[in-house]
Amino acid sequence: QVQVVESGGGLVQAGGSLRLSCTASERTLIRYAMGWFRQAPGKEREFVAGISWSGSNTNYRDSVKGRFTISRDTAKKMAFLQMTSLKPEDTAVYYCALDPVWSPAEVRTTDDDYEYWGQGTQVTVSS
Repeated sequence: QVQVVESGGGLVQAGGSLRLSCTASERTLIRYAMGWFRQAPGKEREFVAGISWSGSNTNYRDSVKGRFTISRDTAKKMAFLQMTSLKPEDTAVYYCALDPVWSPAEVRTTDDDYEYWGQGTQVTVSS
């Protein structure tokens, strides 16, 4: 089975930074796009950022562009989300997910396309 584990969440003041990490099991195939989603209380889960399995392409939702950076180490089966200039509206549970997309350059944004999910890590930004 594929297992996905996130870490790095926590409490930070507005304007601060956090770095989230995502690790897939050692037996996971390399050819997965990796994405970050988040879900705040009372709201639906939304796409945050994604990176293709080749590492050549990234995609971000508009509200985090210029503030968040996604990266990956494909050989280590890891992905990272560097979050800066955090805002209270970024408060949510953040999930790492894997997408078995065929194209090495494609980043999809719909959660139904992602097959494997981590347990989530809480990010809280105080005002």
